[in-house]
Amino acid sequence: MPGVPAAGTLRVDMKRERGGPKGERILFLVSAHNSLSQRAWVALTELGHDVAVAVVDCDMEMEAAVARHEPALIVCPFVKRMIPESIWSRHRCLVVHPGPIGDRGPSSLDWAIELGAHTWGVTVLEANGEFDAGRVWATREFRMRDVGKSSIYRHEVRHAATEALLEAIARIVAKGCPPNALAGGAAVGGARPLMRQAVRAIDWQSDSTDAVLRKIRAAEGHPGVLDEVKGDAFHLFGAHRECALRGRSGEIVATRAGAICRATCDGAVWITHLKRQDMPTRTHFKLPATRALALAGIDLDVPEIGCAIDATIPERDTYREIAYREHAGVGYLRFDFYNGAMSTEQCMQLRDAYAHACAQAQTGVVVLLGGADYFSNGIHLNVIEAADDPAAESWRNLVAINDLVRDIVETESHLVVSALAGDAAAGGVPLALAADMVVAREDVVLNPYYQHMGGLYGSEYWTYLLPRRVGPEIAGRLTSAPFTPLGAHRAARIGVLDAVFGATLADFDDQTRALAQRLANEPGLTQQLADKHRRRRHDERLKPLEAYRRQELARSRECFFGADARYHEARRRFVYKLPQAVAPAHPALRAA
Repeated sequence: MPGVPAAGTLRVDMKRERGGPKGERILFLVSAHNSLSQRAWVALTELGHDVAVAVVDCDMEMEAAVARHEPALIVCPFVKRMIPESIWSRHRCLVVHPGPIGDRGPSSLDWAIELGAHTWGVTVLEANGEFDAGRVWATREFRMRDVGKSSIYRHEVRHAATEALLEAIARIVAKGCPPNALAGGAAVGGARPLMRQAVRAIDWQSDSTDAVLRKIRAAEGHPGVLDEVKGDAFHLFGAHRECALRGRSGEIVATRAGAICRATCDGAVWITHLKRQDMPTRTHFKLPATRALALAGIDLDVPEIGCAIDATIPERDTYREIAYREHAGVGYLRFDFYNGAMSTEQCMQLRDAYAHACAQAQTGVVVLLGGADYFSNGIHLNVIEAADDPAAESWRNLVAINDLVRDIVETESHLVVSALAGDAAAGGVPLALAADMVVAREDVVLNPYYQHMGGLYGSEYWTYLLPRRVGPEIAGRLTSAPFTPLGAHRAARIGVLDAVFGATLADFDDQTRALAQRLANEPGLTQQLADKHRRRRHDERLKPLEAYRRQELARSRECFFGADARYHEARRRFVYKLPQAVAPAHPALRAA
């Protein structure tokens, strides 16, 4: 369940948040308040700047937002439209371009992946009358990873963009100029064109596995690679290499956990998600591949080939959502669900995997790893929307994730550590907080609320797990309008997290393993487990865990089955990426 709010404009009272003076008055103009703009918002507000966010679709909305907020500086972390002259001629506007100096155009990362760039960059430049061609205020470079565009954006681009924005704004606040190394002003070089489907097209008879992976990864997130599957047009997403299965080029040879395995001329790839091509009279949305095919009336006469969670297969040799391994007295349970969404079946499978991890007597610590991009975003809104009865499926999904959270809370055999390499939102936050210790990578952003989704109350024992860490007052602020993102460092300061470390995924993984091994090999582990049991018994006497569950589910049941249909309407608009019909009572942000 995605954790970005639903619509409108946000302003935060910095005096309330920081207890100090306000900094610059900054306005974010964004096409969506996505992971990059949220991380930049967190960084700037923590420095004391007064930041408003306006989600805008047209020149008129941009002009209205500028007139309403009267900013000293405008920042555009993610905007798909040209800033009109009526704004940039009167206000300094910084634009984040996900490419190095000299790169221009709307498909920057797509081309970087398609052309096999080893390094790439981010440029912060000043808006003028031409796309990506203004004065350069800051830039950063980074090494590319062999992953999809969305993952590069959520990690390397986001980190580099935040650093570059902070540098550029610091120069502007100090009344400085662009750095001498970038003097001359403008980003030079021809603009790359929008990458169209003709470039992305896969020739299954001649394209190698590497080429297929590269094409799908260059289109990850949006727009996907348009292709034909069993005579129907679909956009392809979520590509993974398969090193053992083979078949005739282009044929689907197997399924696994909702994904399809398709043969290439020299191997095979797993494709996890499909989106049927939109028609003039109907739009579609991303779904697990086998579900999308079933809804299109396409039957697959191929085997479901599972993969044991503890099979000793290198991570890049096949596809599996859940994997378990052990080392030095620690069990590591990785669950990497696409976009962090967890369907009913995925919750059940993860619950079984967790039971397996806790049944291992040779370990004393279990680490919940989540995925590189997301730890969890809670229930799976897209799968719910595609169900015959979305209300009933919402209920099944919430009950299933509750069962998993309860098992973690009631674990007596192990210390449990949640390690957040990626973001968490909605039900994914209490899922993490169910553990005994919660650590996160430095750039992680949390969105610990539900009510932006049409007033959904939510469950996952959040009314127990969040207040036990931060108290009821702060818990109330974190889960109520205006629904602001929570950065990792502030989350640690107020007690949501126990520790924050690691600038990169590799650093975070290394330090998490070191921490877990120390915990597993400490002489006092037995005492720590005893203390944990005592605290749980004390909490149970004060208010049974089942009471929290009943109360939360009763409120959520009303959202699913009651007369108020706001949750269903908000979910539908989120899934189909529609604008919110009516502005909410409190300032909030449109979902990305």
